[in-house]
Amino acid sequence: MTAERDRDQLVKAARMYFVDGASQQAVADALGTSRSNVSRMLTAARQQGIVEIRIIDSARRRPDLEAALCERFGLDDCQVAGFEAGLSPASAVASLSSQWLLDNLRENQRVALSWGTALQAMVWETTAARSYDVEVLQLVGGLSSVNTGVTGQELVRELATRLGATYRYLHAPALVTNAAARDAFLGERSIAGALEAAKQADIALVGIGTFGDSSSAAIIDALSLSPTDRAALEALSPAGDICARYYDITGAPITSPLLTDRVLAVDLADLRRIPTVVGVTSGRVKAAGLLGALRGGYLDVLVCDESAARATLSLDTGTHPNEQGNPT
Repeated sequence: MTAERDRDQLVKAARMYFVDGASQQAVADALGTSRSNVSRMLTAARQQGIVEIRIIDSARRRPDLEAALCERFGLDDCQVAGFEAGLSPASAVASLSSQWLLDNLRENQRVALSWGTALQAMVWETTAARSYDVEVLQLVGGLSSVNTGVTGQELVRELATRLGATYRYLHAPALVTNAAARDAFLGERSIAGALEAAKQADIALVGIGTFGDSSSAAIIDALSLSPTDRAALEALSPAGDICARYYDITGAPITSPLLTDRVLAVDLADLRRIPTVVGVTSGRVKAAGLLGALRGGYLDVLVCDESAARATLSLDTGTHPNEQGNPT
C-alpha cells in the first residue's frame, strides 16, 4: 500500500506537470528530486489512477483514403480529415497535424519548419500542456512578398513559444537577386550554421505548394523573371514546391539556375535525409504539388483533407504510364 505522504508527492508532481504545464526539470527542482525520478513518479501516478488520460478524436477521419495513400506511396503514416459540417478542411487539417506533432515529439529533438498558410494554421492550433526541451528551426528563409504571418521566422517563434522550446532564426531572405548574393549570405557563419542545423532536424513540417497557386505563385512573381526566362521555366513543367524547391509531377527536382541560384533553403536532397518529413496541406488545388512530392519520396507522413487525398489519388491514376508508356 502506498504511504499517504508518497501519494501526496505523486499528486503534487502530477498537478504541476499535467495541470500547470511545468517541465519535468521544474517539477524536480520544486520537489527537491531528480528529473528521472519525476518521470517515474508520473508513471506511478498513472498506474495508481491519480492521473487519467483520455484521447478525444474530434476530427472525422477517412481510414480508407489513409490506407490507400500509405500503400500507394509508401508513407509511414497518413491522416486524412473527412468532411465535417461546420468545420473547414483547413481547420480540420490543422487540428490533426498539431496533434500529430504533440503525439510524436520527443525531448531533445530538433523540429524544422517551412512556411505557408497550412503550417500557420497548424502552429496556431498547437497548445501544449507542458514545455518541451526541443529546438525549432527554419528550413527556408523569409519571403517578403508573402504575408509575414506565414513566413519562417514568425512561425518558428510562435511554435517555440507554444511548446516552451528554444528556437533559432535563419536571418536571410528566401530569395536573392543572383548566385553571388546567395553565396554571400551562405558565407555568413550564422546563416550557414542555421541551415546546417535545419538539415540535422529530427522532424520537418512542410507545406506543399502547387505551381501557379498561392505562395508558390508568389515565389515565382518575386523572382521578377523576364518573359523569356519565365517561359523557359514553365517549359520544365514544375508541378509544385517544398521550401521554394520545385519539382515536376514525377518528383524530379527542377534544377534550373533561374531557381536554384536564387533560393536560400535546404534542398530536396537535404529534405530526404531528415528522418521524418511531415507534409501538411488541404484542398484539391494542391493535388499536382502533392503528387510530385509523394512520387519524389520527399514525405514520410502526410496530413491532408479528403478533397486533397481524392484529387491526388485520381491524378496519380490518370498520369501513371501503362505498359505501353501511355497515360492511363
